[in-house]
Amino acid sequence: MKRVLLATLFLLSLNKGFSQVSEKELLKKTEETVAKIQEEKPNGWEKKGVATILLNQASFNNWLAGGQSSISGNTGVKYDFNYKSDTWTWDNKLNANYGLTKINGQDLQKTDDRFEFNSLLGKKASGEWYYSFFFNFKTQFDSGFDPANSSVKISHFFSPAFTQFGPGMLWKKSDNLKINVAPATSKIIVVHPHFTDLGPAFGVKMGESMRYEFGAAINGYYKFNIMENVSAENILNLYTNYLEEVYNVDLDYTLNIVMKVNKYLTTNFAFQTIYDDNAYRGFQTRQVIGIGVNYGF
Repeated sequence: MKRVLLATLFLLSLNKGFSQVSEKELLKKTEETVAKIQEEKPNGWEKKGVATILLNQASFNNWLAGGQSSISGNTGVKYDFNYKSDTWTWDNKLNANYGLTKINGQDLQKTDDRFEFNSLLGKKASGEWYYSFFFNFKTQFDSGFDPANSSVKISHFFSPAFTQFGPGMLWKKSDNLKINVAPATSKIIVVHPHFTDLGPAFGVKMGESMRYEFGAAINGYYKFNIMENVSAENILNLYTNYLEEVYNVDLDYTLNIVMKVNKYLTTNFAFQTIYDDNAYRGFQTRQVIGIGVNYGF
């Protein structure tokens, strides 16, 4: 009888111990889950920016294999200010870049010149889908000259200026993966009248200063880590004009690869290709690589 009583007491104490352990584990898992939800849950504004100076230099002295000494520099500013709540998302991105290069024996040349602002507003629909409205504005800071004749100016600040806007649907997995489809997009191209005195420019007819288009736009953004401290950012913009040559799709794709050395130093590679037959009947390409000095704010 005594043995049965001792065995019963032992089993009861063992069961109580396991219950306490289970309760502790459950409480711990609950706290971890709540902390994770609070960490991931969007709340208010998030703002961040980075300023970068990218440098590249080549020097040759009595180099029998040949080569031209050159030095180039690019400066850029990226600033994001995004808002999130349970039902709304509003992503805003500002990009400004300007670059110059000097090749020995040649005039100073521009290698990069752009100002771009993107805004994407979304209202929760279902799951990862949002009703959306987007706005995009692009122009440049400095004058551009004809490659065949450096004395002929072919563009300058706010000429051309491109604006796109329209409603659509946004699929947003995260801040680093999203696609917006806008089937009713307005596009406005503005140029100074002196660029259309002798003929059309950037799709704007001779003697005019503005062109309006109505079509569809698809905008995609995907950023991921290739490996530790190496990130790849992909930006794709597609547009087709319903009013003219609907199968002729404008394309603008940018790839930015950043290899982080430390808090302030990176190796940067940028590739961009544009197809817009209103501006040039062919692909425009740009490629920049160099050591970057960064300052976050």
